[in-house]
Amino acid sequence: PQGTRDQRPAHMALREHLFAAVVACFKRHGAAAIDTPALELRETLMGKYGESGKLIYELREQGGELLALRYDLTVPFARYLAMNKITTMKRYHIAKVYRRDSPATSRGRYREFYQCDFDIAGHFDPMIPDAECLKIVHEILSELKLGDFLIKVNDRRVLHGVFAICGVPDSKFISTCSSVDKLDKMPWEDVRSEMVTEKGLSPEAADRIGEYVRLHGGAELIEQLLQDPKLSQNKLAKEGLGDMKLLFEYLTLFGITGKVRRCWGQEEPRAPQLRVLMGFCVPQICFDLSLARGLDYYTGVIFEAVLVQQENDHMEEPVGSVAGGGRYDGLVGMFDPKGRKVPCVGVSIGIERIFSIVERMVKASGEKVRVTETQVLVATPHKHLLTARLKLISELWDAGIKAEMLYKKDPKLLKQLQYCEDTGIPLVAIIGEQELTDGVVKLRVVTTREEVRITFYTRIQKCFDNLEKV
Repeated sequence: PQGTRDQRPAHMALREHLFAAVVACFKRHGAAAIDTPALELRETLMGKYGESGKLIYELREQGGELLALRYDLTVPFARYLAMNKITTMKRYHIAKVYRRDSPATSRGRYREFYQCDFDIAGHFDPMIPDAECLKIVHEILSELKLGDFLIKVNDRRVLHGVFAICGVPDSKFISTCSSVDKLDKMPWEDVRSEMVTEKGLSPEAADRIGEYVRLHGGAELIEQLLQDPKLSQNKLAKEGLGDMKLLFEYLTLFGITGKVRRCWGQEEPRAPQLRVLMGFCVPQICFDLSLARGLDYYTGVIFEAVLVQQENDHMEEPVGSVAGGGRYDGLVGMFDPKGRKVPCVGVSIGIERIFSIVERMVKASGEKVRVTETQVLVATPHKHLLTARLKLISELWDAGIKAEMLYKKDPKLLKQLQYCEDTGIPLVAIIGEQELTDGVVKLRVVTTREEVRITFYTRIQKCFDNLEKV
């Protein structure tokens, strides 16, 4: 089907490498794994995703429940907490989600794709879990070595305050958010036009919004907004800015608010992405008032990570966000019969987009990807030695060593060695007539052709203890 794809062995090897790095980070931060069904009740998903809700895959009624395919992993997690009466949990979840979207495979956007989520649920002191989620994003993107990245941070309460003092009614908050969220893809003039002509805002209100949502910076911007005579009088905005100030203090302690580049001396552009691209000294984490994220359930801090495209990135077009998340304190209460709330904050790693980037990087480098983890090939140089190969490979398997052999009775040695080179197998265990007579096995390093003879009856595992070093 359009927007889906089969995964070749080389793709799966890269994918498993990425998953392993992400899961290792999640476990390092103390998360436990859960899983939920791919199917959810239709009523569970509807009304949680703003304008994106039209992309939910609804399933035709078959005489039973009205069902839909899960759109993300956050809403199912909230439903899971409420159903099981869980009030404190740190979890990760890696699974497929489904969106009836227009696929853009060159940007890693599919209708069926994996998400990698990390969430912290429970009543805790402000901004400590939020800071950890941002630390996780920083760790994963740094470890994967995808290039420069920028993590944009904002707070829904600050946006509420900005829109309120600019004259936007509460009924238009979500639709206005969806317009503002397009500022990373569209110029301000187009966003302003959409807010006026499509969302029904007055030109004056749109202009006032523009004065705020084009601001970005760090702790100094937070202090500036706290002194803003209008914004400081708004209760929600003041709360959001206070928490944002605390968040940046924690991020500084985590050591992730440093600069990414030195200034080249040009006139500084407005967009944070361009500031990095052109060599300006900017933080890896930026307070950006244009970040809105179009999901209904966010209530506080929101964030999004984007890669900074370079000329040699071998990308046909920008890949967009590679991670995002935020705080959603009211979502669990929607599924609790008594409306009991469980505060939550989480992050989702855009693994499909990251995979598309890594795939291009590998292709551009010409690097060959190993699709198996085989450590040794059992080979024979002479005919009629199938029995000896089978006995040896069985002992290797029993010792926990990853081993292969060719499925021929009498394969030529050159063909067996060529198979090792083609597949990247590092060692060959050669057993010929002389080796059988002497009671030894000849181990050969494929790349250097260095050989060592080991006693056949020596414990096999002992001989392979230093395999990785070899």
